[in-house]
Amino acid sequence: MEERSQPRQVDPKLLEILVCPVTKTTLEYDRARQELVSRAAKLAYPIRDGIPILLEEEARPLEE
Repeated sequence: MEERSQPRQVDPKLLEILVCPVTKTTLEYDRARQELVSRAAKLAYPIRDGIPILLEEEARPLEE
């Protein structure tokens, strides 16, 4: 049985320069959910294997 590993850490320098592809606003890092959240676009972009997936079609709508 394969042991589940801890989520990979995203490079803090990368987080400083990434913006929402829809609104061009800053993103918030949600470490627990491994997502980058755009409050302006009301979307959460997944982070897979330490790589942010900044595609609108891959994003999860926020339920606020």
